[in-house]
Amino acid sequence: MRLEKVRILITNDDGIHSEGIRALEDALKPIGDVYVVAPESEMSGASHSLTLARPLRIRRIDERHWTVDGTPTDCVTFAINRILPPEQLPHICASGINHGANLGDDATYSGTVAGAMESTILGVPGIAFSLVANRSQDFTESARVAHDLMRKAVAEGLPKGTLLNVNIPKGAPRGIRVTKQGIKDARPVISEHTDPRGKFYYWIGEERNGFHAEGGTDFEAIDEGYVSVTPMRSDLTDYKAIESLKNWENNI
Repeated sequence: MRLEKVRILITNDDGIHSEGIRALEDALKPIGDVYVVAPESEMSGASHSLTLARPLRIRRIDERHWTVDGTPTDCVTFAINRILPPEQLPHICASGINHGANLGDDATYSGTVAGAMESTILGVPGIAFSLVANRSQDFTESARVAHDLMRKAVAEGLPKGTLLNVNIPKGAPRGIRVTKQGIKDARPVISEHTDPRGKFYYWIGEERNGFHAEGGTDFEAIDEGYVSVTPMRSDLTDYKAIESLKNWENNI
């Protein structure tokens, strides 16, 4: 990329007031001009969803901060196509720092990853950052990693159409590994409850039993204390399956 003054768009799925997004903004300010467009409230699990069934509202906080009452994908779409003028369009997008992991299959649910993906689809390279700690609010090390990786991405660029899903272990990492997306060993758990009026309501949860140890996965890197950097694309094609399904073309 090699820009004298890089413009960085920041978004997340934990909302504009989360500690993770404040830590990310502070970490990236020394690298360039930072603009924040984030959901006005938590949108965890929003995945790559656009809000189409209702109107959306944008609220400007100051000259570098806006909220959107929608998903991370909405935020990035508005930032690039509506909020920022053409002369201030970002060169790169950072999403996070997420409060919790986005490893393996869970990346498909993640609004944090979706923010970086939407940016990449719109022609702006994206990096998603997540801290793999459910209760820790110490973003010191994850912010440092985000700063170092963003500086590296700005200096050397990313492959066209590629976003990075970065997961950072709790505490000081042992290093960085470039990984593939792993597969978790888990099953859904749905708990049923009754409200004061006697009506049922439900919580969707999960019982985890670990992950599939295949070698080189994001789960294994985190389990061994390393930062996991997983290159991803919006192209979901299973290229290996194309040949095996070719015989369907003339037999249906």
